[in-house]
Amino acid sequence: MKIRFQKKYDVVIAGGGVAGVAAALAASRNNLKVALVEKTVFWGGLATAGMILIYLPLCDGNGTQVTYGISEELLKASMQYGPGKIPDGWITGKNLAEEARYRIIFSPASLVLAMDELLKAANVDVWLDTQIIDVKKVGSKIAAVYVANKSGTGELSAKTFVDATGDADLAWFADANCPTCKNAIAFWSIQYDKGNTNLSENVSLNAWGCNNAPETYGPGISGRLVSNFIMDGRTKYLERLKATYANGRPREEYYPLVIPSMAQFRHTRRINGEFTLQSDMQWQEFDDSIGVVADWRESGKVWEIPYRSLITKDVPNLIAAGRGISSADDAWEVTRVIPAAALTGEAAGLAAVEATSAGCDVLDTKYQQVQQRMVAAGNQVRIKNIYKN
Repeated sequence: MKIRFQKKYDVVIAGGGVAGVAAALAASRNNLKVALVEKTVFWGGLATAGMILIYLPLCDGNGTQVTYGISEELLKASMQYGPGKIPDGWITGKNLAEEARYRIIFSPASLVLAMDELLKAANVDVWLDTQIIDVKKVGSKIAAVYVANKSGTGELSAKTFVDATGDADLAWFADANCPTCKNAIAFWSIQYDKGNTNLSENVSLNAWGCNNAPETYGPGISGRLVSNFIMDGRTKYLERLKATYANGRPREEYYPLVIPSMAQFRHTRRINGEFTLQSDMQWQEFDDSIGVVADWRESGKVWEIPYRSLITKDVPNLIAAGRGISSADDAWEVTRVIPAAALTGEAAGLAAVEATSAGCDVLDTKYQQVQQRMVAAGNQVRIKNIYKN
């Protein structure tokens, strides 16, 4: 492999989705030299390129906010240059439906532009349209990632690496044990729909799949699977479009405006962490919790996320963020979404700061120090501190 450029950083973050952006902001704001590598030209991942434009709840559905920090900052940023309204009454309601909780529907393009500003202000070194193609290892650690872009093939080295790819790509490239899961087709898009006010006047959200489609893809992920998944999703949407026209709806009144530019996977593969968050662990407390998230599907369920679920002995200087953390089954459904991705991203970024400060790997970083940094950044890390009364 011909290496045409080389750069050195304190931390390299793979994936510019919500988790990666949060990690980059947390690390760079604490004076680390940060590279944020994103294969598309959009920040936000599934939230933007994937058209998953619902910022799910930061509250428990009973009037108590549980997620703060950069997760809340990004929710507010998503409506800075476009629509979005936090529901009135979320703080006084009980057993609220998801749409009545502390959440919003946002414009994906607006979130991209807001993230541009945040990353520039934090002096993050951004690498858009850049694909990570492999890693260089020294022993069990990653020494560098190999990337490819219009300049050719390059090498980005660092002390700490954050896997925010959503598919545990860095861990997998580093030969780590990566448990997998099946996926179902999902297809979210924005369409012109005369007379519909789903998103705004004459613009509606189309969401098909997920809960009404069998999980037939995988387990895991591959190049061929991605291609099939995308083509099958578009085929399903096209079938619905044709059926609408066949039923007499004029195409001038109903047509696609924006379709996703990435595969809308929910779970593919993840790290095998020092602890795996399991189903029915809501309300369970962990000494090493780095934050709290709400179950977006049901009021009254909140989850602590342990630091051990972000790290793995397989790669001591790698920390995961987003849907690639060590969660299984129903817990994976809770931790794969935007608020949890931003929360674990911030924790990963601050863990990199602490590891750099202590001169150790993230595997050996004291979780108490990460907790202190999370609290100092405005987060709540323990359920007992949120529900004092």
